[in-house]
Amino acid sequence: MSGHGAAGAAAVAAQVAAVCAGAPLLTGMMRQVRARLEGRAGAGVGQPWRDLRKLMRKEAVTPQGTGPAFRMAPLLLVATTAVVAALVPLASTATPAGGSSDLILVVALLALGTVALALAGLDTGTAFGGMGASREMTVAALVEPTILLAVFALSMPSGSTNLAAIVSGGLRDPDRLASPAGLLATAALAVAVLAETGRLPVDNPTTHLELTMVHEAMVLEYAGPDLALVELGAQMRLAVLLGLLASLAAPWGIATTARPAAVALALLLLAVKVALLGAVLAAAEVFWAKLRLFRVPELLAGSFLLALLAVTASYFLTGE
Repeated sequence: MSGHGAAGAAAVAAQVAAVCAGAPLLTGMMRQVRARLEGRAGAGVGQPWRDLRKLMRKEAVTPQGTGPAFRMAPLLLVATTAVVAALVPLASTATPAGGSSDLILVVALLALGTVALALAGLDTGTAFGGMGASREMTVAALVEPTILLAVFALSMPSGSTNLAAIVSGGLRDPDRLASPAGLLATAALAVAVLAETGRLPVDNPTTHLELTMVHEAMVLEYAGPDLALVELGAQMRLAVLLGLLASLAAPWGIATTARPAAVALALLLLAVKVALLGAVLAAAEVFWAKLRLFRVPELLAGSFLLALLAVTASYFLTGE
């Protein structure tokens, strides 16, 4: 492998390592922000890592009657999210994976993790598992098109659905990010990220109330190392999607080469941007209430409409 290729591979590995190691810390930081705003001391930023370590030491328990779908879902969730973390230009646009970071592929990988968890919920044969899987797929059916359209609107000036090309175009021409199409697409993508990661007001990640939970209903039967992988996968998805939002809406600081110094600086700036987004989200969740289940499609349909308007505005602005 040439020196340039080795540097690019190292940049990809650094992105994945940063997501895997930083995702639990991001979750802990968000919980700490919520705790402080609610007048509580909080468990500390490192508590999610301690929870994962405790779960990994426990015995794996598999419900009777479950099949391969239940056992493979945690691994698929973590693996697909790790691949997305390698493909998305979080730190550098000049990586070996940059040529494969197509919008359709990234959304398909995210959907694969969602479908795997939904199948696991159905595989248990419980009422909660089936209910959670049904709700999750309803949300996913509305979220995935919104992500596609929002990023597609941002891709039209670049003439490519490659995420590295879209981010590079934003670095060269930052004015288009503040255009009506860019602002509409960013707003639609932000709502889609909330729904995809199961945050308020779409879902409450801290609840176990049977009538309202979506994600938790699918994973109630998991325990031990399997539950640790499910929790890690959910935390990684949050970090990756916030990183994608930061890279598309504010690409400044992303390296255009694979040099170690530039990638290290880009990773530091990425951590700052994602932490800021996470803190804002956590602070907003203190004042937000969860929407009624039948109102969630209205919110997601509104975000889809914003994405559609962004595509229309981008079409007229680019003259294509």
